[in-house]
Amino acid sequence: QVQLVESGGGSVQAGGSLRLSCAVSRYTYTSYTRYCMGWFRQAPGKEREGVATIDSNGGISVAESVEGRFTISEDNTKNILYLQMNSLKPEDTAVYYCAEDRCLLGRARWLRSAESDTWGQGTQVTVSR
Repeated sequence: QVQLVESGGGSVQAGGSLRLSCAVSRYTYTSYTRYCMGWFRQAPGKEREGVATIDSNGGISVAESVEGRFTISEDNTKNILYLQMNSLKPEDTAVYYCAEDRCLLGRARWLRSAESDTWGQGTQVTVSR
C-alpha cells in the first residue's frame, strides 16, 4: 500500500515558478521491483494528461507541452518526488497529481495513458496573466 501526498501548489503570475513535492509512504513491501513515479494534471473541463514520468532506472519522459520548462526529479533518501515548474503559462493551470504505477509498458506509454494504480489527492496550480 502506498500513500502519496502532494504539496507546493499555489497561485503565480505567468513566467513565474513553482516546485511541487510528493511525499511517498509505503506501508507494505512491494513485490515488484520495477515502478514509475509521475506527475499528471487535469484542467477544468479537460481530461487528465501526463506531465512527466520517471522510472526506477532514472529514465524520464516529459510531455511536449512542458518540455524545457518542467523538470521531474526524486530524492530516494527522503522518498520525495519533485516537479520543478518554470516559465509557467496560464494554460498550465490545473490540479496536479502525483502517481505511482507498476509501469509494465514503460514510462512513456504510462505518460500517454494518464491512468495509474495509485494517485495522490492533488494540488491546485493557478497561473494568471
